[in-house]
Amino acid sequence: MRNAINALRSVLCASAAAAVIAMAPPPAAAEKVMKATVHADVRVIDPIWTTQTVAGIHGMLIYDTLFGADDDLVPQPQMVGDYSVSEDGKTYSFTLRDGLRFHDGSPVTTEDVIASLERWGAKDQAGKALFAEIEQLEKVDDMTFKMLLKAPYGMVLDTLGKTNTSVPIIMRAEDAATDPNEQITTAIGSGPFKMVMDEWVPGSKTVYVKNEDYVPRDEPPSGFAGGKVVKIDRLELQWIPDPQTAMQALIAGEIDFLEYSPIDFLPILESSPGIEIKKPGVIDTYWGTLRLNHLHSPFDNPKMRQAMYHLVNQEDFMRSVVGNTDYYQICHSYMTCGTSYSNDVKSDVIGDYDPKKALEKMKAAGYNGEPITVLAATDHSFITPATQVLLNAMREAGLNVDAQSLDWGSVVARRAKKEKPSEGGWNIFVTASSGTTGANPVINTWLGASCESANVGWPCDEKLDELRSDFAFASTVEERKELARQIQERAVETVPYIVWGQWTQPIAYRADRISGIVPVTGLPVFWNIDKKE
Repeated sequence: MRNAINALRSVLCASAAAAVIAMAPPPAAAEKVMKATVHADVRVIDPIWTTQTVAGIHGMLIYDTLFGADDDLVPQPQMVGDYSVSEDGKTYSFTLRDGLRFHDGSPVTTEDVIASLERWGAKDQAGKALFAEIEQLEKVDDMTFKMLLKAPYGMVLDTLGKTNTSVPIIMRAEDAATDPNEQITTAIGSGPFKMVMDEWVPGSKTVYVKNEDYVPRDEPPSGFAGGKVVKIDRLELQWIPDPQTAMQALIAGEIDFLEYSPIDFLPILESSPGIEIKKPGVIDTYWGTLRLNHLHSPFDNPKMRQAMYHLVNQEDFMRSVVGNTDYYQICHSYMTCGTSYSNDVKSDVIGDYDPKKALEKMKAAGYNGEPITVLAATDHSFITPATQVLLNAMREAGLNVDAQSLDWGSVVARRAKKEKPSEGGWNIFVTASSGTTGANPVINTWLGASCESANVGWPCDEKLDELRSDFAFASTVEERKELARQIQERAVETVPYIVWGQWTQPIAYRADRISGIVPVTGLPVFWNIDKKE
């Protein structure tokens, strides 16, 4: 009897325990944290104030855009739900899609959109070209606005969906009221990620978390278009300035994603268990440019700028930055090589490396040994070695070089200064961009030549900007190719920048831990990525 009672008691206890377990909430799933290292540290959180690529990466995480370019660089609606174009091509009507809210909970309205576009259009070169043709941005209601044009403009959607910096992101109207030449200090967008300001440590780490209120589009992801579905809970951009240390961090599993690794490290990464190498977007190249300051001597003189062509041997730059000939090409086009509008007009002039000739031409133009201030980045994966190649060429020519060694964040801050080099300004800096930047001469920020309102360096050439405008109004591919040829010819004369090479830069990641990477060149995106628990 006693044994039967004990047995019954055991059954009842087991049943009670089972009931308690059934009623208890399931254990919380482990937080999915992705750690990534990109090419530079996040020092600026205003993606309109600067064309710095890492600021664009940050911007695409926390903000959203009206249109996004897909894998084929075709603009697709993103924040826009519906749009229409009048028969005469002069009126565009845009209606926002439902569910758009800023991170503070406030709804996105057309007031925010118009203010954001106006701020961007006052700063970005492609935006300025578009706004030169806009008669009015008209608010219809909180969800719909109209763009009234002076004449049909063929680059409206391409410009609104541009993928290279500065991207026309949408911010709150109160933030967009900030002068575009002053930085905003907030980070409140409506995008798929939120920035955790309290954990931002410039020089170390920038943290983002999933925006639980974000409503993605239904379409599958394609470049910057489609559904931006966030599958991780937390993203940490960890700044590791030394490339070898960054590579070892990926191999050791301390990070999950490495945007940039020197090409000669790729065999090591490819042979490491769990790591995969992947090419970025359809235009999978980067192109390096040397930017000259047109405001101050000596490069306020076009003859001085033209002399600098003789100090750029692309092979030297590419061997230093890339090394492996399978990953780079010599490209003297002002439009990205391999795209529809690239051409080789006057490539014999651009590619004529001769330091002695450079000095002779500069002396003939009036150079008397004045110091030339070069902003020399010390912590950038490819800009640092490229700058050293330039400095060596300038010294070989016998120029008086004033190399200012700065971290990349400080270069970005200083390059915005219009003061004389002797008063904190500069003469030259080296930079690089996604190949998508140069695929189209209107979207190309660095080709803009609108004088003191142009991008840093402030080229000033009315004819060059007229040709870019003509390109936007051209109705056929043949017309555009001819205009691209004329743009190249004019650019060789006025020298808005000098190309120092074009190369492919694969990304590396822990395929044993993350999946779903959306291939994009220049501004890597982190939606659609899932991490294994």
